[in-house]
Amino acid sequence: MAPVVESVSSSPEHTFSKPVRSRIRLLAGLGVEGDAHLGRTVKHRSRMAVDPTRPNLRQVHLIHAELLEEVALAGFGVRPGQMGENITTRGLDLLELSRGTVLGFGSARVEVTGLRNPCAQIDGFSPGLLRQMVYRDEQGALVRRAGVMGVVLEGGVVEPGMTIGVREPAGAHVPLERV
Repeated sequence: MAPVVESVSSSPEHTFSKPVRSRIRLLAGLGVEGDAHLGRTVKHRSRMAVDPTRPNLRQVHLIHAELLEEVALAGFGVRPGQMGENITTRGLDLLELSRGTVLGFGSARVEVTGLRNPCAQIDGFSPGLLRQMVYRDEQGALVRRAGVMGVVLEGGVVEPGMTIGVREPAGAHVPLERV
């Protein structure tokens, strides 16, 4: 089965969760139209405080629905948009993609830049959920599972039910790191 868009969300405010929408519009080089993180330079509050001129590598936040289902088995009820993502996918392990992978949504194209860095706000949403999103594996390596971030290469409308095209970059797989 080809990967699909399960849900889309956006918010003009800097809130943890984002309301589900019937569709969102991606704008090339900027992000999600009307979203608080729209822009060529960083819009995340903590990153703006450090250096507001840095490029915005976090224009679009994506989470796979299977992760929400997995945390539900651990007792956490998380619906699409509640983790602040813009696009909830199904059938695609976002966390295993190579940096530079391009995801296609109709005419829109998003290049994956890295992992979302889970923060303490996750426990503010649901106490204990942060431990599901970031932990250390058996070797002691930090595992981040709160989704991936990307930049918009080509704009277009994204809506639930759309098939997602996946184009891996040429060369060796480059694991995702936090952005």
